[in-house]
Amino acid sequence: MGVYTRTIIRSGPFRLTASKAGIAVRTGLPGLEESAAPRVNYVTMNAEGPTYRTTRARAERSRRPAPPRGSTAPAQVEMKDVTGATIHELVPTGRGDIVEQLNSAAGHRSWLWVIAALLFVAGLVLAPWGWALSAAAAAALVFFLLRDQVKSRVVVFYDVDGADERWFESLIDTTKIAAGSQRIWRVLESGQVVTTRQHKTNAGAANLINRIVAGVSFDAPRHLATNITVPTITAGSTSLHFLPDRILVKDGRHYADVAYGDLFSGATTTRFIEAAGAAPRDAQKVDRTWQYVNVKGGPDRRYSNNPERSVMLYGQLEMSSQGGLYWKMQTSATHVAAQLNAALRAAPRH
Repeated sequence: MGVYTRTIIRSGPFRLTASKAGIAVRTGLPGLEESAAPRVNYVTMNAEGPTYRTTRARAERSRRPAPPRGSTAPAQVEMKDVTGATIHELVPTGRGDIVEQLNSAAGHRSWLWVIAALLFVAGLVLAPWGWALSAAAAAALVFFLLRDQVKSRVVVFYDVDGADERWFESLIDTTKIAAGSQRIWRVLESGQVVTTRQHKTNAGAANLINRIVAGVSFDAPRHLATNITVPTITAGSTSLHFLPDRILVKDGRHYADVAYGDLFSGATTTRFIEAAGAAPRDAQKVDRTWQYVNVKGGPDRRYSNNPERSVMLYGQLEMSSQGGLYWKMQTSATHVAAQLNAALRAAPRH
């Protein structure tokens, strides 16, 4: 799996292509582009660091200058652009602008389905003339539906070169290895066992944790349309999306980001007590215990129902930043946490 997945990005009815001249926008629906053309971001990364550019809020169609009067140029035949493309000029912007756009896209609310339901009811009440009104309004609803699709997505083209490209490709390869781990969890809560009774009734554990299953994929968040592969770790409603220039953090409908230069990470191994039959196949069993233990660590004979528990060795990865990011993950294959940590530590610190 390479860095780039496509050369053309689709956003609703629009097809967008990046070039040195700017962003070429195509759509087969006349009139839609002038009112709803998506704003496009272009990120260049090389040895000099990232550069951010974006299309103007109200892009202008590029036109060839008309020949001067009295010109001898052959002007008898009018030439027209048949590609349907409009070139949108790129202007400088900043890294944070993309996050602002994502939050705006995530916060966009559409009332089209409510309006469509009201029109349907109006058609029933005012039949037969109401149906004619509803049919006429349907075309307008399609137009605004496509416009809403554009407003709910942010388009970002990446042009990554040199060492940055090689590093990001290695991160993708490492994430593929992580995806092969049978189990990955995110730790949400942790509590220390402090009393003897707590120790004896919790299989001899020194700490208790609350964790949820996490998944690894290569899917960009739903509000982002981009031309690159996006390594992603998802746990519940929160996800981390690893981009060439940052980690994009999604929590519900809110986006934030962390620069790799601001990221702290570390990998260790940890012992975890699993119920019988629940241990992943790619994990290493290092010991055994029981649900109820005596002071010496053996099974407490006072309990007739005292199942055996497996003590497993898992990998553990911690990621944090001064801005408030904190993720603790466990991986059933111990090498996965170590390899992810090594890839993150090798990230360019622009």
